[in-house]
Amino acid sequence: MANRFILNETSYHGSGAINEIPTEVKARGFQKAMVCSDPDLIKFGVTKKVTDLLDEAGLEYVIYSDIKANPTIENVQKGVKALQDAKADYIIAIGGGSSMDTAKGIGIIDRNPEFADVRSLEGVADTKNPCTPILAVPTTAGTAAEVTINYVITDAQKDRKMVCVDPHDLPIVAFVDPDMMSSMPKGLTAATGMDALTHAIEGYITAGAWEMSDMFHIKAIELIAKHLRGAVENTPEGREGMALGQYIAGMGFSNVGLGIVHSMAHPLGALYDTPHGVANAIILPTVMEYNAPATGTKYKDIAEAMGVDTTGMSQEEYRKAAIDAVKKLSQDVGIPTDLKDIVKTEDLDFLSESAYADACRPGNPRETSVAEIKELYQSLL
Repeated sequence: MANRFILNETSYHGSGAINEIPTEVKARGFQKAMVCSDPDLIKFGVTKKVTDLLDEAGLEYVIYSDIKANPTIENVQKGVKALQDAKADYIIAIGGGSSMDTAKGIGIIDRNPEFADVRSLEGVADTKNPCTPILAVPTTAGTAAEVTINYVITDAQKDRKMVCVDPHDLPIVAFVDPDMMSSMPKGLTAATGMDALTHAIEGYITAGAWEMSDMFHIKAIELIAKHLRGAVENTPEGREGMALGQYIAGMGFSNVGLGIVHSMAHPLGALYDTPHGVANAIILPTVMEYNAPATGTKYKDIAEAMGVDTTGMSQEEYRKAAIDAVKKLSQDVGIPTDLKDIVKTEDLDFLSESAYADACRPGNPRETSVAEIKELYQSLL
């Protein structure tokens, strides 16, 4: 069986990367942008860093900001109308996963109107056309949505998140500029950084992993372990290291899948609006313990990438060392250790069934069940 690998056409990395946006727009002959960015980024002047460049270059645009932290079907549908009303021919997505996931949904439906209900995009949808061109500008170091073929939309009526996987949604250009991430508060930096670590670890042990994806994931784990603490303290080195680390993780997991950490985190976001990175970070060590018997020697590699000297360690010892290193990093950046303040016991059955039905679950290296997922949730209460 052939292994497929899909990445951006073009990506720019490093301080000042956003200065290349006008160059790319003009080279591609685009006429009018819809800038897709969330209200907080507009309020705090982050979006303006990009729109100022468009203004200076005389490039036309409109702004769409009806976007929730966990974007909904309605956010996408209103965005499609805004794009078409503006007669925009491309999208600039500025933000974290919420802005970029919304932009992907909008772009897909604009070029594939038969999916206008949004719900039909869940899973692997049979879209025929590439989405409206997207230029992606991440402002968080975590989701890597700028380089992945995945996006997540919340069905508010059913209290569940829909994971959509579609090569047609990939942004054509990514501008990964650590300067765009410098205004992130500590809590968001920590949460999105642990989301990136979860991507890298789950991608490394997922059932679909292979040599090329392994190369990206191990390097991502190394960069995140080295730079997340600094990024939380807003050091330039930390920001730059995390910007690169999260992107590299995205290069890998987008092509091979994830596992039940994400499956269990998604329902928490849908039901309680829990920040995705926080949910992942809390769940990750527990699921690592659960998955350990199905991971061969991979936890040794994870431990070493996180700076642990595994010389002389037994399999049991290096597996524990990998899990302990994850717990220590999570603790150092201020992530809670359990779900006591998030999950209501009466919701456990719904959460467990939703997690089992999630599109990320089949990639888990260990076979699981609704009952076992429920036990994992209970162990975190």
